Amino acid sequence: MGILDQTKSKMSTAIDHLKQELKNIRTNRANPAMLDGIQAEIYGVPTRLKEIASITTPESRQLLISLFDPRNAGTVSKAIEKANIGLQPYVDGNVIRIKIPPMDENTRKEMVKICHRKLEESKISIRSIRRDANELIKKQKAQGDIAEDQLKKFEKDVQKLTDDFCKEIDTLGHKKEGEILTI
Repeated sequence: MGILDQTKSKMSTAIDHLKQELKNIRTNRANPAMLDGIQAEIYGVPTRLKEIASITTPESRQLLISLFDPRNAGTVSKAIEKANIGLQPYVDGNVIRIKIPPMDENTRKEMVKICHRKLEESKISIRSIRRDANELIKKQKAQGDIAEDQLKKFEKDVQKLTDDFCKEIDTLGHKKEGEILTI
């Protein structure tokens, strides 16, 4: 695998990570990914919610958690409260319902700040990958493996990859910001 392929692969991984991070940022709509980071202690083992339940959105502002073993409803409900993400679970028989309260202006602004922080972290990651690739290329040039014109072409190609991935980060950010600010 060449340096450009490795660089593109690493940058794609950074974008995938960003997409996961953005899923966890709250919007005005219910999203099962809001609960991705929550774990409940089931049979003495910390377990992620999506491994012990199916999480759906029957309404735009409600999450429905259907546990595979309904006896764990109390434990899961307490874990959601303990996560301190501003959601109040309600045990309704064998399922847990969570009403998503509408966000006020301050909450939306805070979510946008978190979004921008995640976007900047991703851009830093992309630039770091670019720097590593350029160092590898320069090392190959110093060892005599590639010529000066190849070095310049590789650097130009790596910069183009960096620009393309940074544009994708901006696009993802604008889309998420729109979701957050939509009332």
